[in-house]
Amino acid sequence: MVEIARRELMRMGGALSLALGVDGVAVAAGASPDPLAHVAPELREAARTVLAMGAAISPMTDAKIPTLRSVGEKMAPPPLPGVPVATYRVPVSAAIPDVTVYAINARPGTQRPAILHTHGGGFVGGSARAERRYLQGIAQALDCVIVSVEYSLAPEARWSRSVEENYAGLRWLHAQAATLGVDRSRIAVMGESAGGGHAALLAIRARDHGELPLVLQVLIYPMLDDRTGSTVTPPPFVGAVGWDAQANRFGWQALLGLPPGTARVPAAAVPARLADPAGLAPAFIAVGGVDLFVGEDIDYARRLTLAGVPTELLVVPGAFHAFDRVAEQAPQSIAFTRAKMDALRRAFGLASTTA
Repeated sequence: MVEIARRELMRMGGALSLALGVDGVAVAAGASPDPLAHVAPELREAARTVLAMGAAISPMTDAKIPTLRSVGEKMAPPPLPGVPVATYRVPVSAAIPDVTVYAINARPGTQRPAILHTHGGGFVGGSARAERRYLQGIAQALDCVIVSVEYSLAPEARWSRSVEENYAGLRWLHAQAATLGVDRSRIAVMGESAGGGHAALLAIRARDHGELPLVLQVLIYPMLDDRTGSTVTPPPFVGAVGWDAQANRFGWQALLGLPPGTARVPAAAVPARLADPAGLAPAFIAVGGVDLFVGEDIDYARRLTLAGVPTELLVVPGAFHAFDRVAEQAPQSIAFTRAKMDALRRAFGLASTTA
């Protein structure tokens, strides 16, 4: 599986290079004196693949967004047979059109746990549709239902719209629990990267509204703070592979509609700007040690812990952004995935596993 993932990423990098007129390998070679210096040895081969692909999209610009989205959709693996996926249109508000959600592994007449999922993509890319196969695997392993929201992307839509769409997805999941075969008392939110930021915002909204209880928020290398890369500068080895400071500024600018890191940024749009985290759902936060988001994720976990929120933090030494999706069979990825799945099992009251 890991070799397939690497080949797919290499093809994506080549396609992006051709589409955007960039020589990926040449640009990657000049991007940093030694971007692999702090990467774990077991992850370096995958890191080289990520660097080659990243060279084709760096620096991020508005003009590259359509190609990025198109290539990403073309590279998405087909859904797995045997794990049902149903598509629904869900009402949001009078001002916002209905949003598409994918319900995975629904089975009426049962009482199973559920996850509301928000996909990654730096706020400007990615899709719930492209994540169906990945989510089918999780749903199958946990015997749970997953509802994934096709929220509107930036810069076409700003943060307030995507937050409303994601909350509408959670509200729909609760309302349709019987039809989907869901136990309302065992619902979690989960997201990766920008989706982790959205999941954190969703947990905040759920707390503030007090109508949709959550048992866990699973934040996988979450994008939580607009100040990273703008007013806060990480060490040069952090973010050297994968999502970097320039891309982070671009993604937040697109979502917010104004410069990140300034006093004008609304606190409601940025999880790390939350004044009081007390009362949030318990959290599982996991990130790589050389991921651009490592500092902000550690800080968010610290703030939640000191506010009395049960929080588990996992930092993987030498791991870059989204390493687990590129090097699936690396020992770090296997342990990372197991920790995530076990956190969900505990929250859902399921038996843990050492497999």
